[in-house]
Amino acid sequence: MDPLQSRLVQPELLDTLPSVDPAAVRSRQELRLINGIMGNHRWLLGNLAAVSVGSASPRILELGAGDGGALEAALRAGTVHASQWTAVDLAPAPEGWPAESTWIQGDLFGLRSLPEAEVLVANLFLHHFEIPALARIGQQIPASCRLFLACEPARYRLHGVQGRVLSWLAAFGPVTRHDMDLSIRAGFRGNELPDWLGLQGWQVRGTRTVLGAYRMRAWR
Repeated sequence: MDPLQSRLVQPELLDTLPSVDPAAVRSRQELRLINGIMGNHRWLLGNLAAVSVGSASPRILELGAGDGGALEAALRAGTVHASQWTAVDLAPAPEGWPAESTWIQGDLFGLRSLPEAEVLVANLFLHHFEIPALARIGQQIPASCRLFLACEPARYRLHGVQGRVLSWLAAFGPVTRHDMDLSIRAGFRGNELPDWLGLQGWQVRGTRTVLGAYRMRAWR
């Protein structure tokens, strides 16, 4: 039996460290490399570009924006304008966050409601939550939302092996090495994510890549 058949969610080290801690800074830099290898930002940008073609610029809400890498990539590609983007995260806005973009610092579940947006984005964020919390996130989706894009770890033993090899080749620090394994064990398979978010009535397409990405595109 695949030992990752059962999902296990545990606290990750990066979430416990102050944002200015050198180990946290290093881990966020390493996460950029991981995102690049997994192709997460490229997939998000492709979907966002398609949404913007021939229509008014959609409002985009990112959950768990981290170091702002997704918006940075989108601006560099010319896919969005900074004013379209709103982010929610426990941490303060990263250095260089555009003044035209909105950053809401706080607990996602402490907000009375999420800002209205046509597109919801989550990158390596939803795997941090147990099933009841995922259901709460699903209930908070703004009524205006028409597209939900999520990139998460795929929960398979193969990707755990790939992660350990990458950690060795890239000489990742202890925080990234520790958190990568936990992230994969907390990842998703099949229809788990849309089912646990409660996306009944949505059309959903889920894919898994050879490099360990679980991608969900849901629309209504």
